[in-house]
Amino acid sequence: MTESLSNQPVGDQPLISQPVTRDPLNPLDPPAEYTRLREDQPIVKVRFPNGSAGWMVTRFEEGSQVFSDPRLSARRPRHDTPEGEVDEADDSAPFDVGFVMMDEPEHGAYRRLLTGRFTPKAVQNKLQPYIDKIVDDHLDAIAAGPETFDFVQAMALPIPCLVICELLGVPYEDRDGFHEATVDLMDMGKSREVRDKGAHWLIRYITGLVAEKRRTGATDGILAELINKADGEDAILSERQLIGLGVLLLFAGHDTTAAMMGLSTLTLLTHDEQRAELMEHPEKMGTAVEELMRYLTIVQFGLGRVAKEDLEIGGAQIKKGELVVVAMNAANRDPRAFQDPDTLDIDRKMARHMGFGYGVHACLGQNVARAELKTVLPKLFQRFPNLRLAGSLEEVPMDFTGTNYGVRKLMVTR
Repeated sequence: MTESLSNQPVGDQPLISQPVTRDPLNPLDPPAEYTRLREDQPIVKVRFPNGSAGWMVTRFEEGSQVFSDPRLSARRPRHDTPEGEVDEADDSAPFDVGFVMMDEPEHGAYRRLLTGRFTPKAVQNKLQPYIDKIVDDHLDAIAAGPETFDFVQAMALPIPCLVICELLGVPYEDRDGFHEATVDLMDMGKSREVRDKGAHWLIRYITGLVAEKRRTGATDGILAELINKADGEDAILSERQLIGLGVLLLFAGHDTTAAMMGLSTLTLLTHDEQRAELMEHPEKMGTAVEELMRYLTIVQFGLGRVAKEDLEIGGAQIKKGELVVVAMNAANRDPRAFQDPDTLDIDRKMARHMGFGYGVHACLGQNVARAELKTVLPKLFQRFPNLRLAGSLEEVPMDFTGTNYGVRKLMVTR
């Protein structure tokens, strides 16, 4: 990862480096430095891992304000873009990321094009039977295979890939290509050139798939539905927006859930009492998934907004054009918002958390992710009640540089 710069002044404050180093003995916890910052400097100017500077927020209430305040724009710089260079919302960026980088009312208008496919009812009625089947099929394959196996390759990666392929109408046999491109795109430890190479692969892939669907008149999946909204006299999407939405849904739709599935499994394997409680009371799986989302918070470098005007947040004077990043993994461990936040409590009752983002830009596919997690976790431990790590927790290779925190490999024995 690019080295952070420290002790360089911005305005009237010296910069500190954004905490990125985790304790190898406690890899499920955010960087320990966040605890001190949350108490002493909850809104602080930092140098981010890419070398750019901005404000970082570590408390929950102030973070929720950042995501809710219309004076802060979602048109934020790329994570790997030095100050003053092109950002993701610019026309010369690798692809148009659609509503993710839009503000209201445009954001809501584009999001509504897709919302109907991601409601709890739509997921339950149209997608849940498919999820049940593919999870059972993969558990059967695990039972027929070696006793020790990599859970990431056996389930955490293929299940989300299959689900997003089913949703979009993408051939599953192309999974290796789009997953490798996604890894490059989202790896903060790789160069701008490599990350853009991954983005361009995805653009070419979706462009070719769109052309093929037009040629054959395919009607399966969300991508075909979006094509219909881009074609004809009443078109409401440009070709660029169509491709951008397809790219966004493909890489975000599988990478985040795969990371969460692997990390959740590791967490339950290292929390015996909570796992046993879930197996005895499967009706708690819903609250357990929400707690896992809060406790783990896989978006490890935070999400940013850009000030459209001068404003104040928690006593800090933010100037127009400055970047404000919410460290969601720190905010989700804020003791002001959650009692005993560093403890995994599957009975925790929460009104809100930032595991899926927050506000109008919260993850569109969160109900799909919930469905996958609520299916995989109970079925896995019911089928293999003696499942255990094949080595020690410290030996599990973690993804410290990906936009989403997770496990690179999870060797387990059934």
